[in-house]
Amino acid sequence: MTLLYIALIIVAIFQIYPLVWLFQFSLKSNAEVFGMSPFSLPQDPRWENYVRVWTDGNISLYFFNSVWITVASVLLTILLASFVTFAITRMYWKGSKLVLGLFMVGLMVPIHSALIPLFSFFLKLNLIDHPLSLVLSYTAFNLPLTIMILLGFYYTLPREIEEAAVVDGCSVHRIFFQITLPMTTPVLATTAIINMIYNWNEFVFVNTFISSDEFKTLTVGIQNFIGQYLTDWGAIGATLMISIIPILIAFLVLSNRIVEGIAAGSIKG
Repeated sequence: MTLLYIALIIVAIFQIYPLVWLFQFSLKSNAEVFGMSPFSLPQDPRWENYVRVWTDGNISLYFFNSVWITVASVLLTILLASFVTFAITRMYWKGSKLVLGLFMVGLMVPIHSALIPLFSFFLKLNLIDHPLSLVLSYTAFNLPLTIMILLGFYYTLPREIEEAAVVDGCSVHRIFFQITLPMTTPVLATTAIINMIYNWNEFVFVNTFISSDEFKTLTVGIQNFIGQYLTDWGAIGATLMISIIPILIAFLVLSNRIVEGIAAGSIKG
């Protein structure tokens, strides 16, 4: 047992140290970054790096864009995936297996192969350089994985509760929103954090569809500190640190629900 705890502590150190190193890196100047050991502590912590990126670097705007685009995409993905999963597992209709197969095919479509068709599609709809192009793209590409995770959980839900609701005269809409959806809270937390991490860190779609600073997110905004002749590495570190904090908070808040959702969704029947 002691060896197990020692092994877990070592793994935890390897997991946490990169965050500690990044925090130290964000407090250094360019002279310290290149003139000292990469593992050394900052001699004169430059807290102004955080102030500068938040105000002068426009990071506050990029941060806000990342938050609302991520939240909107996650909510839309979870809602649509719940609709699809409920219809496939709880309703009997021709073509349900075919529809499920079509969604699963989406797992095999590489993002890069869809860039040109999506760009052409959004260009015709006048959605280039518009945040709606990001929300729609994130939702479409996250739907297959979200549906696959929800399927395993939906199969474990007892049908007796829904059958009793039907006997009492409950409509399909009420069954979904008032009975089934609340019971899926653990797995929804799991899918929410998975979608959140993907949307928050996504770069390709933002870099392709968005050109104006007004709608850029953190992943693209960090390029503001990379110049042709000079790169502010301390500011880049501060930006990366700011971008990590929301994901860490979300994971800590939803950690128990995530474990419940993974455990419940892994068993069928």
